[in-house]
Amino acid sequence: MSGGIPILDLDRLQRDPAALTELDDALREWGFFHLVGHGVAPGIIDELHRQMHAFFAMPAGRKRAVERTETNSWGWYDRELTKRERDWKEIFDDGPEIVGGSLAGHAPQWPEADLPTFRPACEAYARAAEDVAFLVLDAIALCLEAKPEVLRPSFVGHTSFLRLNWYPRCADPAPGDAPTGSDGHFGIRHHTDAGALTVLTQDDQPGLQVLKDGRWTVVEPTPGALVINIGDIVQVWSNDRYPAALHRVLASSAALRYSAPYFFNPSAEADYAPLASACSADDPPRYRPINWGAFRSGRHGGDYADQGEEIQISDFRWTSGS
Repeated sequence: MSGGIPILDLDRLQRDPAALTELDDALREWGFFHLVGHGVAPGIIDELHRQMHAFFAMPAGRKRAVERTETNSWGWYDRELTKRERDWKEIFDDGPEIVGGSLAGHAPQWPEADLPTFRPACEAYARAAEDVAFLVLDAIALCLEAKPEVLRPSFVGHTSFLRLNWYPRCADPAPGDAPTGSDGHFGIRHHTDAGALTVLTQDDQPGLQVLKDGRWTVVEPTPGALVINIGDIVQVWSNDRYPAALHRVLASSAALRYSAPYFFNPSAEADYAPLASACSADDPPRYRPINWGAFRSGRHGGDYADQGEEIQISDFRWTSGS
């Protein structure tokens, strides 16, 4: 354990059935865990952090040259909303170019003239995080008594993306024990991740918190470990056996913080619903099928600007008698 958050070994998850029981417990109880034995070279992570520092240190005008827009979510941004409140952070998002479908128009933007080594560092880490994500996905499938080949097809042509976060100092941060909806600034207010799972590298500055048993627990930085959390898609697949973890990031008046989540998301065409192995006559499917591309488009509108209600998986729950 690290601050209560379970520590799991990816190498062991692939060869020891007992480790799957530990994963099942972590997903039921926390929705978060530290991952060691993940095989990502320390040099890849270190270089990503160096490039993050260099990018966010650039003048605002240079960063705006790669600013994201309402129709293209890849690039720099400093006005993202969570729960209709502005986050105390800057971000840079990099994902695949999408030509057709509901997510068409998204195309990567890079500050190559200013930072020629920035793109290679981001792409190297994204490839490594993708490898980790697929192996964790396989382990989750086994926990749900499904074969990995049941889930993997949804990720052919996946829409996963890497995000770089910078949290500047804040003169009016919310306290660490602040309840949901309190005053003061947050790096990111409480939310669940919309996709399948997230692979995170963070620096040594605490700030990430997860809600468990009504209390906010800090996800303490653990040397050499990545942080994994599940999102809404796993909650749907598991028919609520594995609740997506509600989490947030504190702002700080004293320290800067950097982190880089890799959001592992299916293809835009993928539909997801409770797995047959997660349902029974006594516990029938609780959700209608959800199309990822349509769901993600709705979330992007709410993140970029205050455009209507933020779409949630609860909107797709079967109602009594339906």
